[in-house]
Amino acid sequence: MSRSQTRSRSAGRTQRGTGRSRNEDAFLDCPQRECWVVADGMGGHRAGDVASQWVISSLASLSGQGSLDQRLDAVRRCLQSLNQQLHHQARRAAADVESTMGSTVVMLLLEGGRAACVWAGDSRCYLWRGQSLYQLSRDHSLLQRLMDEQQMSLELAQAHPDARALTRAVGAREPLNLEVLELGTRAGDVFLLCSDGLYQALSHRELGSALSMGTPQQMLDRLFATALRGAARDDLTAVVVQS
Repeated sequence: MSRSQTRSRSAGRTQRGTGRSRNEDAFLDCPQRECWVVADGMGGHRAGDVASQWVISSLASLSGQGSLDQRLDAVRRCLQSLNQQLHHQARRAAADVESTMGSTVVMLLLEGGRAACVWAGDSRCYLWRGQSLYQLSRDHSLLQRLMDEQQMSLELAQAHPDARALTRAVGAREPLNLEVLELGTRAGDVFLLCSDGLYQALSHRELGSALSMGTPQQMLDRLFATALRGAARDDLTAVVVQS
């Protein structure tokens, strides 16, 4: 979706990974309604690309009217309904080897001096403020659970064979348990929404370095240029928003 001249400037991009036959990521860049989304279809499962596009089209169809609280309620209802549809569709296809049909979602809503981040899964939302990078979302993954509940180090948790398995996603199970973080915004804040393919290809320092320069489009170009220096086997998707 094209950018427009609004209080918040933004840019988005997605690119198929070299190890993928199709791009299972999707994004929404809608500065007119101060709404941005990244979705990542569950890799290796049935119709992951369809699930992520369904998430984006469903959220894009919302009116965007009302206060931030009203918009959040509409998002929750939309994603809960979509979760049921995806879950039921997968159950009807249970004879297939892979019957899960789901997607991560991470969404940013802005209004005046307020921001709300909504997510399920391991797509992330970052904030660049005052020359520091903050990860606002917390991954819903087995990797994160092992570190939280069993106090494993990152290295040990990553060694688990199912470390990348998701513990929450749209379509994975009912009911959908969304997480929401609200915060106040400051002039010059930069938000980054991205799929795991992008943040796993870049260090924390490289992410911050890219978000410290120029316009959202220049930041986006820097993120992708740096990520594409590596193997980039997973799909890469990012949306950059500058308030």
